[in-house]
Amino acid sequence: MNFYAQDFLLNHCQSILDFYTPRVVDNSGGYHQNYLDDGSLFDTHFKQLVSSTRIIVNYALASLLFDREDYRDIARHGLDYLHKVHYQADSQTYAWTLDNHQPLDMTQQAYGYAFVLLAQAAALKAGLLQDAKPLAETYQLLEQRFWQAEHGLYADEISSDGVLSPYRGQNANMHLCEAMLAAFEACGEQKYLQRAAQLAENIAVRQADLTDGLVWEHFKTDFSPDWDYNRDDPKNLYRPWGFQPGHQTEWAKLLLILNRHRPQGWLVERAAALFERAYKTAWDQEFSGLIYGFDPQGNWCDEDKYFWVQAESFAASAMLHQATGEQKYQQQYQALWQYSWEHMVDHEYGAWYRVLKRNNEKYSDQKSAAGAKCDYHTLGACFEVLRTLGHPGIK
Repeated sequence: MNFYAQDFLLNHCQSILDFYTPRVVDNSGGYHQNYLDDGSLFDTHFKQLVSSTRIIVNYALASLLFDREDYRDIARHGLDYLHKVHYQADSQTYAWTLDNHQPLDMTQQAYGYAFVLLAQAAALKAGLLQDAKPLAETYQLLEQRFWQAEHGLYADEISSDGVLSPYRGQNANMHLCEAMLAAFEACGEQKYLQRAAQLAENIAVRQADLTDGLVWEHFKTDFSPDWDYNRDDPKNLYRPWGFQPGHQTEWAKLLLILNRHRPQGWLVERAAALFERAYKTAWDQEFSGLIYGFDPQGNWCDEDKYFWVQAESFAASAMLHQATGEQKYQQQYQALWQYSWEHMVDHEYGAWYRVLKRNNEKYSDQKSAAGAKCDYHTLGACFEVLRTLGHPGIK
């Protein structure tokens, strides 16, 4: 199987989309976000901001890649819901979760705003927005609510009654870097590229150099490393303890995207260093695939196999191969895809399984769940490899 062929990647994107397309639109508003392996829906009343926005990204970019009007319509449907239901105009806030289209959790998350901006950027690329004004408005809300100028990074969370949490993390900043890069690509405004570069250097260099050259997840209010946050919860969905191999490789991908727009030698060097440390430490020699987390000594603290870790890593390996010409990255790309093809991809119903045990057994029959998975990582990784290979539909 030639996993590096454009035809393979295009067909695989199509197969993922084919799982969602017949059932993703909730005619009462927004998207269905909870699926069993066979595509059956559950918890149809519940929606979460990250899934709402990521599905917009999926279909907006797919509409460009495949030039399909039905995909544009699906993306437009979600964008309308984002701006009219998740968004609360009176307070200029976003509902983190919705129950029967009514706000449930009104905690304001920088992580959620990152995906609002990413969705708006994808919509602008796809011609679903007339101009970049919505992106500028989201940027300004981030500036007002979360930006910590003295640290050059974003804070994370504001409670429903307006109190800024003392927690600081890298994950929101990583996805804000991703969103800023997409915003720059969509409209060409330098402020987005400059902010992406600032976030990249401050997390992947300044902060990482405090923690042995790897990106740690959790920080105190002054952005000093918090080694104990969620120490007893390495499987936490958004804030797991330990080094995350998938976040090292995801940062490698972002550094290489930044290098595409603003080439600097250190970007490729740091991308390679993060990827290689993560791959060497986390690759499972017995059962294949990358495990989820390891501790500061390099011991595994979560042996599960998550879909997104494999996807972000194969994208990074393809990009590193292009940037350096080194064959080892192509071999690692092949190994990651071979593992994913054998264990993560559902060849019966379509799309990827979300999480497997170390020995690749399934935990449940839930394929996707609100806030946890909508195949944004898998589609996005394929899109990024296609862009690396020069496919004209991905820009």
